[in-house]
Amino acid sequence: MEKNDVKKIIEALLFVADQSLPLVAMKDALGEAAQGHDLETLVQELSENLKERNSPVEIRFVAGGWQLCTRREYSPWVRRLYREKSTLKLSPSAVETLAIIAYKQPITRSEVEEIRGVEASGVLETLLERKLIKIAGRKETLGRPLLYGTTQEFLAHFGLANLSELPVIEELAPQEEPAEELGPQEEALEAETQQKLELE
Repeated sequence: MEKNDVKKIIEALLFVADQSLPLVAMKDALGEAAQGHDLETLVQELSENLKERNSPVEIRFVAGGWQLCTRREYSPWVRRLYREKSTLKLSPSAVETLAIIAYKQPITRSEVEEIRGVEASGVLETLLERKLIKIAGRKETLGRPLLYGTTQEFLAHFGLANLSELPVIEELAPQEEPAEELGPQEEALEAETQQKLELE
């Protein structure tokens, strides 16, 4: 089959897929049509074609596969279209717990609770139900507690190709503003106040 025909099939598969499409699933769907073609290269070429056409959609590598997505600049209109549709909403405690698991995984419930300072079993159940986290084994310590880690759904929900794309924690911390320098009058006032405190 001609290369351009295979690219059209790939575009159709990406269009109808309701989640990111890994290479294995793409090869499976293409069957004999995939023979003699480097599918990753074709996906890259298709992505470049969309850019050249200034298309409102783009191909992103998310959660171990490719996905056809609308470009970010079109998100206000897409949100309006789906404003009635229920979306995945997380409470602040769930977001906090999810962030701890994402950065510290694999991690036990007691370790999460130690960091957060509150009980976390209810929040963990919610995150498990929503398939954002999974049980990733057991810790080799007394009692062999369960270990938690994030899932492919977590990556897809946040538009990440893999965990290395998580922001660096230091970049998320608010930057301290440098202390303002005191003028001559403020310095004199501060020295006078300090002197009075020493005399008391």
